[in-house]
Amino acid sequence: MFEGNTLSQIQAKESLLAVGKGLHSEVEFASFLTVFKMRPITSEELGGFRDAMDELSLKPDLSEYNAIDVVGTGGDGKNTFNISTLACFILAGAGVNVTKHGNYAVSSISGSSNLLEFLGYKFSNDPAKLKNDLEKGNFCFLHAPLFHPAMKHIAPVRRALKVQTFFNILGPMINPSSPKFQVLGVNNHENFDHYKNVYKTLDVKYAIVKSTDGYDEISLTADTLIARDKSEILLSPGDFGMEKVNPETIFGGNSIDEAASIFLNILKGKGSVEQNNVVVANAAVGLQLVHPQKTLAECVDLAVESLKSGRALEKLRKVTS
Repeated sequence: MFEGNTLSQIQAKESLLAVGKGLHSEVEFASFLTVFKMRPITSEELGGFRDAMDELSLKPDLSEYNAIDVVGTGGDGKNTFNISTLACFILAGAGVNVTKHGNYAVSSISGSSNLLEFLGYKFSNDPAKLKNDLEKGNFCFLHAPLFHPAMKHIAPVRRALKVQTFFNILGPMINPSSPKFQVLGVNNHENFDHYKNVYKTLDVKYAIVKSTDGYDEISLTADTLIARDKSEILLSPGDFGMEKVNPETIFGGNSIDEAASIFLNILKGKGSVEQNNVVVANAAVGLQLVHPQKTLAECVDLAVESLKSGRALEKLRKVTS
């Protein structure tokens, strides 16, 4: 690799499998990661790394729930409130099962794990507990460190290097429950293309989302590019029946307390128009993925109903009480 060679998908998978099994020293692994700071990763390599992490993970069988995940790569530096997690509860309130995969924040104040832990959700990798949450609230949360034992060989090197690596974009791809549907947010065009190339090889119904001004979600601050199985479309805020919003209206606060307060306010029907619209727009794309026969406008209505009726809040309470 130091001579400029790239890895095939199989080579990439085998390399990371060896790292995840503890067959390389931290120095060797750090050198390996350094290559990808010197040149861009290829889609084949990313696909191979995804395959390795998938094979190394603890995989609860939740296939009977036909679930969805809504998740972004993060790293956009925008510090929005927890839009993806809120969208998940709106989906749950609309009767869609959600198996959300997440972790503590890397670049923002509050990641999904920070927020849900603060609100009282109990992390577990016990399939019975996860199924019970799905039965009660159409929602369960898979806290990444409990499902990826290989990270014990990977995390110390990532922490020591203190730079972004390909693991920053790998997270959304390695939900150990292998949900049937995924809405995936990325923050730049290079990752948008990588995700398209990897996901077209997987048995998943997906929507890859990128705001044209750099958000890893539908921000309504600009148009949104969305790639699905065989199509790519550009949606404006008007396509959702909504106005464009200013970035400061979707700010996520300066602490976990503030992030949780914003989150609960929105679910309690006290969110601003801008906050509500952004959450509804993201949930609507998920709903259309699950219900392809419905129009976007119908899915927006379903999402609004889930939020305004209090059903989304009820689902949160069922899994955190």
